[in-house]
Amino acid sequence: MGVDYEERVDFDRLRRYRLARAKASLEASGCGAFLLFDFYNIRYTTQTWIGGALGDKMTRYALLTREADTPWLWDFGSAVRHHQLYSNWLPDENCRPGMLGLRGAVAPTAGLIESAVREIKGMLETAGLGGEPVGVDIVEPPFLFEMQRQGLTVVDAQQFMLDAREIKSRDEIMLLSQAAAMVDGVYQDIVDVLKPGIRENEIVALANKRLYEMGSDQVEAINAISGERCNPHPHNFTDRLIRPGDQAFFDIIHSFNGYRTCYYRTFNVGSATSSQRDAYTKAREWMDAAISMIKPGVGTDQVAAVWPKAEDFGFAGELAAFGLQFGHGLGLGLHERPIISRLNSMTEPVELKTGMVFALETYCPADDGFSAARIEEEVVVTEHGRQVLTLFPAQDLFVANRY
Repeated sequence: MGVDYEERVDFDRLRRYRLARAKASLEASGCGAFLLFDFYNIRYTTQTWIGGALGDKMTRYALLTREADTPWLWDFGSAVRHHQLYSNWLPDENCRPGMLGLRGAVAPTAGLIESAVREIKGMLETAGLGGEPVGVDIVEPPFLFEMQRQGLTVVDAQQFMLDAREIKSRDEIMLLSQAAAMVDGVYQDIVDVLKPGIRENEIVALANKRLYEMGSDQVEAINAISGERCNPHPHNFTDRLIRPGDQAFFDIIHSFNGYRTCYYRTFNVGSATSSQRDAYTKAREWMDAAISMIKPGVGTDQVAAVWPKAEDFGFAGELAAFGLQFGHGLGLGLHERPIISRLNSMTEPVELKTGMVFALETYCPADDGFSAARIEEEVVVTEHGRQVLTLFPAQDLFVANRY
C-alpha cells in the first residue's frame, strides 16, 4: 500500500492537513478550546488510534486550544506510553493517562471526572483561556454537569469539527479509494460463492476474513440480506440459507487507515425474474440520476429531488423511509457531511464543494412483495464533476453462478 517509487499517501502531509483544518475551525468557532470525545475527532486532531473496543467507552479525550500548536491527549493505560514512543508528532508531555469511569462502571463519586475537569480547567486558565467557551462534541452527562459546576461554559463543537472534516485532501481521497478497492475484491469473492446452500452469516465471515487479510483496520458492519428478507430492508444479517433465484444484497462497511466504505451491491443467485430485474433497473435509474447531478455548486436539495418520494415506494413518510434513498459523507466517520435525503435536504440544503466525498444509496422493492434491489456508489466531487470510487460492476443486475 506504500512504496518508495510512487507517491500514494503522504501521512505527514495528511496529519498536517487535518490538524490545520481543525485549528481553523476552532478559530472560527469563538471557543477557546475544543474538548473532544468523539473517536473520529480524536483521530483527526491527534492522529492516534487504539482500536475499536474502547470506541464507545468515553474514556479517551483530546484538548485542542487556540494557543497551542499541538493537542493534548488523555488515553487508556499503556497506550499513552505507546504514543510517546511512536506518535512523534505529539510531544511526550501532551500524552497523558486518562480514566473517567468507562461509562459509569466507576461511579462519578470516585472523583475521576472531577479531577479531570479540574486539570483541564487549570490548563485553560494557564493559557489565558479560562473565561472562553469550551466546545465539546459528545459527552457523558456527569462530565458535562461537572464542567458546568466548575464554571466552564460549554458549547457544541461537533458542528465545527464536521465543518473541518467536510473537505477531503488528496491523501484522504487516496485512502478512501484504497478502502473501496478492497471491497471490490471482496465482492468478487462473494459472487464466486453465492450459491444455494451458503448462509448469509458465512458470507459475512468470508468478507471479514478477506478484508482483514487485505489490511482493514476495522470491519464495522456487513449487511447480508437475501430472499424474503430483502423487503423491508432489515439492515442486518442472519443464518438464512441462500436459495435458487434469491435476490440478495450486501453492504460492506470497513476502514483502511481509518477511512471508511459504505458499499452496497445486489446480486441474483442463478437466475432472476422480470420483477427482480425491474426493481434493479429502477434503483439504477435513481442512482444514475443522482450521480448525474454531482458537481460543485449544486445543492443537496437538487440531488434529493431526483429520488422518489417515500410514498412512491410504499412508506408513509420520509422519516419512515430514511436511509433508503440517501446520501452521506464518508471519511473517518461513516456519516459525515453532507447528508442527502428528502427528510432534511429540501429545507436545509448544503452546497456541494470540490473535495467532498459521499456515498449515494438507492433502494427499490420489487412488485413480487419480497425481493428488492439496493445499490450504493461512493463519489468524489471534483473540480469538473465527480469521480466514482466503487468499481465492482453494478450497471446491470449481476446474476451470480448463472444456471
